[in-house]
Amino acid sequence: MATEESYPEDLRYHPEHDWARIEGEEATLGITWFAQDSLGDVVFFDPPEVGATIAKDEPYTEVESVKAVSDVIAPLSGEIVAVNERAGTNPELINTDPYGEGWMVRIRLGDPGEADRLLDAAAYRDLVAD
Repeated sequence: MATEESYPEDLRYHPEHDWARIEGEEATLGITWFAQDSLGDVVFFDPPEVGATIAKDEPYTEVESVKAVSDVIAPLSGEIVAVNERAGTNPELINTDPYGEGWMVRIRLGDPGEADRLLDAAAYRDLVAD
């Protein structure tokens, strides 16, 4: 399991426990510490196809844990330009390093303005503290 609870300040957060690291016209996406902790040990991640389009607030892939199969919700819309094949073959990376080696996809942003509607780290921490 991941070390300790953390929510990096440089990320933006979706209320469904997904994060986005926005860099110019692209963003890297993954699930938060809270999500991986709630799921338990992730045993399967099926990376979506490069070139697929994802829509904000819609599922774009699934992760399977020892507890359940869960949809992963897109925090932003765009076209997938890279997928984390390492997380596909080593799904435990999603638990051990959710913001680093456990990232899921990289997208070219369809609407950069959508990022303004995501939560900052402080607002997300408040959300999961309840």
